[in-house]
Amino acid sequence: MVAAPFRYRRTTSFEEAVAALCECGDGAKLLAGGQSLVPMLNLRVARPDWVIDINPVGAEPIEKLDGVLRLPALTRHRAIEQSELVRRCCPILAAATAHVGNPRSRARGTIGGSLAHADPSGELPCVAVALGAEVTVRGPDGDRRLPVRDLLVSFLTTSLRPDEVITEVRVPLQPARAGWSFLELTRRSSDWMVVGVAALVELDAAGGVAGASVAIGGVADRPWLVPPEPLADLLGEPPEEALLARVADRVSGMLDPGDDVHASGAYRRRMAAVLGRRALAEAAARANQEPDR
Repeated sequence: MVAAPFRYRRTTSFEEAVAALCECGDGAKLLAGGQSLVPMLNLRVARPDWVIDINPVGAEPIEKLDGVLRLPALTRHRAIEQSELVRRCCPILAAATAHVGNPRSRARGTIGGSLAHADPSGELPCVAVALGAEVTVRGPDGDRRLPVRDLLVSFLTTSLRPDEVITEVRVPLQPARAGWSFLELTRRSSDWMVVGVAALVELDAAGGVAGASVAIGGVADRPWLVPPEPLADLLGEPPEEALLARVADRVSGMLDPGDDVHASGAYRRRMAAVLGRRALAEAAARANQEPDR
C-alpha cells in the first residue's frame, strides 16, 4: 500500500515546529526518524493532513550535567548505542538501544520519536520508565517537564498536547554500587519484544540491596513500573537466588497480560517471572562489581 495524500512542511527549529502544529491543528504528525510513522502511513493506519518534518532541527551532543544525562530528542539510536558517555554513565540505555530494530532503523530512529510513539513493546520506553527519566516538552506556552511514566498513557498514546513536541530526554545518573540488566524475549531478531525487563539494583556497603527499580514491557498497554511493595522484600537482604526468584514470582503474579498472535497472557506472565529473576540477578552481580565511590 501507499500513504494517503498529505501536505509536507519542513521546520528548522522546535519553535517553528510548535507554530506549525498550532497552525495545522489535530491533523498534523511530526516526522523525526520516521521508523514508526512511515510504515503507519504506508499501511494507512495514520492518515494525517500534514506531515511536519523536524529533522532539520538536528541534535546537539549528548552531555552530562547536574546529575543527569541529557539527550536531545533527535539523537539517533545509533549515536546512543555508540556513545562512550552513555556507555559509561548509563550503560543500560546503550545496551537496550542495541536491541531496537536493526542497524538501518537505528541509524534513523530517534529517542524522542520512540518515546512519543509510545509502543508498549518498545525497548526505550521500558528502560526510560525504569530509570525514572523525564522529557522536556515545548508548546506555545513554553517548556514543561514530565516523567516518562506520566508521558506514556496507553497503547500509542501519550499525554502530549497536539501542539507540543519533545525537545530532550533527561536520565538520572546512577549511584555508586548500582548495577543494571536489560533482557527481552523476541520471536526473532529485530522484532518488538514479547516480554522485556529493565532492572536496576543498588547495593549497600554490606552487600545488601539498598534499592531496586524494575520495569516490564510487552505485558500491558504501556511499560509497567513494578510498585515498591514487592521490591521492598529485597531491601537490606543479600541478593540470593531464592529471594530474587520469590520476588520475581510475586511480581509476575500481579500481571494480567492479554492473549495475542505472538503469545498467550499466561506465557507472558511466566516469562516475566523468568526474565525478572535473571535481570535482578544480573543487575545485582554488576552492582557487586562496582567500586564504592
